[in-house]
Amino acid sequence: MKEKRGAERQTETFFVLTVDEFCEFLNPRKMGNLSWKKLELGFVLIYAAFFYASFIQRSLHLSHDYAGRLYGLRKGWLAGRFNDISDPQWRSFRENLPILTIVMGSFVTIANFLRYQYGMKGRGMSLLWTILSLCYLVYLHGACVAFIFAIASANYFISKTFVESRYYLGILWSFNVAFLVLNRVYEGYPFSLFGQRLAFLDNYRGTFRWHICFNFVVLRMISFGWDYYAAFNRHPFDLKRHMQRCEVCSSGKTCYHALQEKGLHIEKYSFCMYMCYLIYAPLYISGPIVSFNAFAAQLEMPQKSYSFLRICFYGLRWFIAFLLMELITHFFYYNAFAKSGLWSQLSPFQIFIVAYGVINFMWLKFFLIWRYFRFWSLVSGVETPENMPRCISNCHDLETFWKSWHASYNKWLVRYMYIPLGGSKRKLLNIWVIFTFVAIWHDLEWKLVAWAWLTCIFLIPEIVVKSFAKAFKATSALGEFLNHELSAMSGAVTISCLMIANLVGYVAGPTGIKLLISRMTEKEARLVLATIFCSFYVGVKLMFHIHDMRQKV
Repeated sequence: MKEKRGAERQTETFFVLTVDEFCEFLNPRKMGNLSWKKLELGFVLIYAAFFYASFIQRSLHLSHDYAGRLYGLRKGWLAGRFNDISDPQWRSFRENLPILTIVMGSFVTIANFLRYQYGMKGRGMSLLWTILSLCYLVYLHGACVAFIFAIASANYFISKTFVESRYYLGILWSFNVAFLVLNRVYEGYPFSLFGQRLAFLDNYRGTFRWHICFNFVVLRMISFGWDYYAAFNRHPFDLKRHMQRCEVCSSGKTCYHALQEKGLHIEKYSFCMYMCYLIYAPLYISGPIVSFNAFAAQLEMPQKSYSFLRICFYGLRWFIAFLLMELITHFFYYNAFAKSGLWSQLSPFQIFIVAYGVINFMWLKFFLIWRYFRFWSLVSGVETPENMPRCISNCHDLETFWKSWHASYNKWLVRYMYIPLGGSKRKLLNIWVIFTFVAIWHDLEWKLVAWAWLTCIFLIPEIVVKSFAKAFKATSALGEFLNHELSAMSGAVTISCLMIANLVGYVAGPTGIKLLISRMTEKEARLVLATIFCSFYVGVKLMFHIHDMRQKV
């Protein structure tokens, strides 16, 4: 699509604007009468430079002063500093990275060698990857692989048996949501539940809890069932019209959207291809999420959107991001502050530093995990949607934030939930169903359901305001200026709401809400809160300027 180029630029998260683009934007011939924007841009750049310089300096002092009292610090390799590995997910990924990379290299070498040596395509590659992935799963889950195959086989049977029924989609969703809940309720089903003869198998449950990974398998089972239903009923896709709007497809290649929407021949929806899709090693643990149609098509014909050099550059960028994470965890102990509970002893501005640092740490952590597995998938010939296409500091509204945080999951929700529920015509109602499912999908906890419903409450005024903003068109310089200011203030409010949620969710926790409120309502905190809000306001304006520069260049 025409948005493809813009989406690719958004993935350049380290340098949001090139020097050439910046100089071209400041060209007076380009700017016309918008001189106030140039003055504003200069101000926000200076403010941002001072803000981040102050933030970094205070973060360094904070980490140095409290290093001896923080949990989760280990002796590091950089400049004799401690390393913050207090986050269990990041610690597990980082410690297993060497063996994971060896597995990746071995699997890719075997699969690509056999593909090109013997001309293996869809059926042969699906069998090969099923065998390789099964070895991977046995190491991860041990005897619990039997649960995965049993539930997956039942879902395949339902898809093949009831596809002609008018109640098929309801049966498909009910089955998958039911097991999503049951897996959590019974904590992955102890084998002793099925008789004492099988109880000994509980000693061979592998190194990783299978029902945690199975959440992603549920998404894939629904994707297979839905895509099979669409292909069986021959839902049309206007490829010619799509090619007129898509730069990738018009150039002779095939974009991900076209691979996803084009139905496959019914024979491609085989059990072997289905199982290969569910347990495909590069994407099994954490995604990104790819639809069945797109996966099966690329197993038949490897992706061509990414050249060999581009894949190498993608890997290089990942390695640079990994070094950045190592730099952050060696010098800034944000997550350790949250885990240690020492935030209550900090000043209001120091609490903000920790909260802002934690959310950036979380973003970079998921950025590295998701892109590592996407890189593995790319070198294996399968392109997936990109997670984290936009930097966390370049999102000024909730809708943009959720579209960027787990982008492939968002695309899955749009395709399999949002559009079938009525799309934009019923948007205010759809978000309640979708976010409730998202909460249940993550875990069975009331606090997640409460988080989902609070998110919906925050989204409703944003959706309403956006609908009015689209209808309103500024016809004068004053109208454009007022619209610009109101949008910036609205963005600052949204970021403030996200920061509050981050403080409660990752720093203070539910038990520390009362203490957090009391600290933030102190007299000395008022000036700090006002400064932080002004900083968010200026930050939103900087995001607007970056967007304008990309539009004009």
